Amino acid sequence: ESLIDVASGTGDLALSFSKKIKEKSKIVCVEPNKSMLSIGKNKLKNIKNVSWYLASAEKLPFNDNVFDFYSISFGIRNVSNINKCLQEAYRVLKTGGRFFCLEFSKVENEILKIFYEKYSKAIPNIGRYIVGKSMPYEYLINSINNFHNQKELCAIIKNNGFENVEYRNLSGGISAIHTGWKI
Repeated sequence: ESLIDVASGTGDLALSFSKKIKEKSKIVCVEPNKSMLSIGKNKLKNIKNVSWYLASAEKLPFNDNVFDFYSISFGIRNVSNINKCLQEAYRVLKTGGRFFCLEFSKVENEILKIFYEKYSKAIPNIGRYIVGKSMPYEYLINSINNFHNQKELCAIIKNNGFENVEYRNLSGGISAIHTGWKI
């Protein structure tokens, strides 16, 4: 079986998957940021079943029907064209392949939502204090607030050909895992 991990960052998901399957399956990491790719490639240099590609989620450098699993973690919110990203995911998956998307989402519990919104407003200030910059954290909070909710993202995934699309909230909806099948 094979996994393509898009927006791989520094390869945390690929490393975890590789350990779980005892390095027996092919893992392809795709990252659009050269410095993140370099860090990930160096971090996983001793993991023999992992390969790295510099590419965007909207234009994957692979043939059709190649991978058994497609994952994207905290990356779909940042793509230029979500539909093109999902079309590419569908294209590179084999029939019977499974799509996984872990992304920040919308808190559904009203009490938790109040606390989360207050915490979110403090994040840029915390970033400024710790890192010396607030702008990346302002971007993060704005991108989360402006992104689709769980049901909207399900509909977009379905509209791009996936079947049996569902989601599971994590931490009350702070993030969610969306899944679908290429049938």
